[in-house]
Amino acid sequence: MNWTWLHKFASPPHAYRLAGRLAPWFGWPAFLLIVAGLYGGLVLAPADYQQGDAFRILYVHAPSAWMSMFIYATMSVAAAIGLIWRIKLAHAVAAASAPVGAWFTFVALTTGAVWGKPMWGTWWVWDARLTSELILLFLYVGLIALRASIDDRDRADRASAVLAIVGVVNLPIIHYSVYWWNTLHQGATITKLGKPSITGEMLWPLLTMMVAFTLYYGGVLMLRLRAEILRRERDASWLQKELAA
Repeated sequence: MNWTWLHKFASPPHAYRLAGRLAPWFGWPAFLLIVAGLYGGLVLAPADYQQGDAFRILYVHAPSAWMSMFIYATMSVAAAIGLIWRIKLAHAVAAASAPVGAWFTFVALTTGAVWGKPMWGTWWVWDARLTSELILLFLYVGLIALRASIDDRDRADRASAVLAIVGVVNLPIIHYSVYWWNTLHQGATITKLGKPSITGEMLWPLLTMMVAFTLYYGGVLMLRLRAEILRRERDASWLQKELAA
């Protein structure tokens, strides 16, 4: 079997052009789904019988928390590929993902605090899930700072890849913390084996927002990846020709 086509994805010129073509295909569906999800969650969904309208922050908080872990997992896989097979484009994907993941983590923590004030009576508690999510934010910031502190790009790629891979241990802690420890944070409502403990009219906007945020990450990643390739390949002859065209 000829695997030449697969090798193209590791080529900076091919990746640069492909990312430019794919960005709108992620961006526009993400925008439309965000509008639909917010309308469904803020207008159509009924108020929660216990939390009232305060529960509606769920439609931003839960997708942001999901994305904080999804992006870190994606980033660490890309970092491992770059570290093991020495594919520089994989390191570029990891570098492009880190700031996006950091912002989603920040939004998850902030909206969680806003939600926690009326529900728990406090902005913050050292709850197992909240604390492990905060550690995830520190990991993102640490990766960004580590990469910026090393002038040699290859060394920066390797060092940040090792840190990203080590930090993966925090992901199952975030997910299972509500089961391993006695926490204030509620358990799973969607991914448990039985039926989701949320009505359909509340569920579909939430799933829509999760898909929308995932597509948004895809679109932003394509744009950031192009910018990362420009930084890494600024002296390459193919880039000079591309920019001239």
